[in-house]
Amino acid sequence: MAVVAPFRGVRYNPEKIEQIEDVLTPPYDVINEEEGASFLKKNPYSMIQLDLRNTGQKATTGSDRYTEARTRFDNWQEERILIRDQQPAIYLYFTEYLHPSGKKLTRKGLVSLVGLAEFSEGIVKPHEETFAGVISDRLELMSECGAQFSKVFSLYHDPQQQIMALLEQAREPEPIARAKDRDGNVHTLWRVLDPDTLAEVGRLFADKSLYIADGHHRYTTALACRRRALEKNPDLPPESPFNYIMMYLCACEDPGLSVLPTHRLLNYPKKITADQAAALVNTDFTVQEVTGGSREGLVKILLNRMDELALSSDLPALGLYHAGEDRGFLLQLTTKAGSGDVLADRSPVLQQLDVVVLSDLLIHGVFGLSHEQCVQEHLVSYFSDADAALDTAVKQSLEATDSTPLLFLLNPTRVLQVTEVADKGEIMPHKSTYFYPKILTGLLINRLTGDSIVQGTENVQETENVQGTENVQGTGKVQGTGKVQGTGKVQDSE
Repeated sequence: MAVVAPFRGVRYNPEKIEQIEDVLTPPYDVINEEEGASFLKKNPYSMIQLDLRNTGQKATTGSDRYTEARTRFDNWQEERILIRDQQPAIYLYFTEYLHPSGKKLTRKGLVSLVGLAEFSEGIVKPHEETFAGVISDRLELMSECGAQFSKVFSLYHDPQQQIMALLEQAREPEPIARAKDRDGNVHTLWRVLDPDTLAEVGRLFADKSLYIADGHHRYTTALACRRRALEKNPDLPPESPFNYIMMYLCACEDPGLSVLPTHRLLNYPKKITADQAAALVNTDFTVQEVTGGSREGLVKILLNRMDELALSSDLPALGLYHAGEDRGFLLQLTTKAGSGDVLADRSPVLQQLDVVVLSDLLIHGVFGLSHEQCVQEHLVSYFSDADAALDTAVKQSLEATDSTPLLFLLNPTRVLQVTEVADKGEIMPHKSTYFYPKILTGLLINRLTGDSIVQGTENVQETENVQGTENVQGTGKVQGTGKVQGTGKVQDSE
């Protein structure tokens, strides 16, 4: 089902950029304005100059910012700041990181081209909805620059890990890039060039579906870009680069794959005590107050108890923290509420999701806040880091005069839940998943324009005349102390 092909990645020239950490960035959708400015100060060749921060509805067709990005992209290639590999490759991309639990893990993935397919075909499956304002901005950037700057993060099933074993065995001895991000996570990239291995990997993917984990807007943008290319050329050949998208692919069964929860901080637009809040939720949940030492200790106890319930019961469990009174409550959905009228319109696969229970039963039901009101009045903030959420909740509680910050703690959505929702053709609420760590932008770029073509995994050729030394390999050595910036708060994440 899935078409996976090697490609000639465009990447930073290690002879020009010695400290690659100074030019790589997190995905555009998690970079705020302050962080964007810091990247520019660090190095003028930062990827933020190409993969521009999203401006949503403020970005309009024909905006100078897109043409300026295209000019930079062209100039950087002419100046050999960016170089293109001579041979098509599939790239191994490993991430060594420290999980919030304290475990040291390595997530193993690969970067390749993937044939574009409409969601209705069931080959590439989404689990979240997309928003037109984001897509229009990305479409203009992709069309103007003729490139895909950031990768879509997708999953596939491979219980025996055959694909990764093949690629690891055939990879080049030395990595072509290695970088450390803000959290100390190490991202390493190798090439796999062996034609037999590439062909075998293509055959192994042929009967698989792919599940978008992160990057729904990027994928939908590529579909729109292909439609635009077809309007200009109805005879667009199948091997055209516009029929493909650059993806990072990770097996669902990879032991290093982690999903973090996205906690919700509700700025309830009324004054309410902790006892009143507990009484309101008591109709649909069993409520147990949890006590602890410090604020941080109380939140940690809540998270641990929630995790225990997730392992022992199918009924979703949440945490509620009232920052103004420093009180926490463990909430577990009752069987009656789980099968009640409020969730009746949801499919069975969605009824078991913590985020659905929180949004439908608590925020919309118990507290009477519609989705539209939450969006228009910015009542809900999202955090992957519980400590960052706690800090914000406490600050808001000190400043609030006619509102009450209520922090809702969630367990992470399981990978199996993501694929089950996608297989059923359902959509999760916004910000239901946070795959950690984020993949970096700038390690690889996929160029769409020029005279290159994609011919699949068994016989990939490109007609571009390559001159010079574009096969320069990095040393894999991390130099300097520059680190990729990030944030504990989830901002417009896909």
